[in-house]
Amino acid sequence: MKSELMEFLLEMAENQFLRAVALAVVFDTIMGVLRAVKERKFNSCIGINGAIRKVGMILSIIFLRLADAVIGINLIGFLPKEMWAAIGMDAPLHLGMAEFFAILFVAYEIVSILKNMALAGLPVKGLWQKIKAVLSKYTTELPDDD
Repeated sequence: MKSELMEFLLEMAENQFLRAVALAVVFDTIMGVLRAVKERKFNSCIGINGAIRKVGMILSIIFLRLADAVIGINLIGFLPKEMWAAIGMDAPLHLGMAEFFAILFVAYEIVSILKNMALAGLPVKGLWQKIKAVLSKYTTELPDDD
C-alpha cells in the first residue's frame, strides 16, 4: 500500500497537466498580487475565494487522477487532433478526466491572467476586451471585473 501511494505521488509530481495547472495558478496569483498592489486593495485572486478556487483546482486534478485509475474513462474524442498540434504535443492515445479538466482549468486561469494584466495596467487591454467579448457571447462564467 505504501509503495502504491508513493508511486501515485511521484506520478502526480511528474504529470505535465498538473504542472500546467499549478503554473497557471501561480502566474494568476502573481498577476493578482501586482493588481492588488496597484489598486491598494485585495482582489479575488489573492483573497480567500480565489485561494479556495485555486486549491480546489489542484485537488480536483488529484482526485480525478485517482478516479481515472479506477474507472479509466477516455475523453480523447472531445479534443480535436489539431488542438494538440497547435500546442506542440502529440495527441495522446488516452485523455482521462484529470487531463481533460486540467485543460479547462488552464484555459480558465489564462482568462483570469489576462483580466488581471489588463486591470493592472499592462498593455493587453485590447486583447482582454476582444476575448471577453467572444466569451461573453458563449458563457456567463467570466471572471468579474472586481
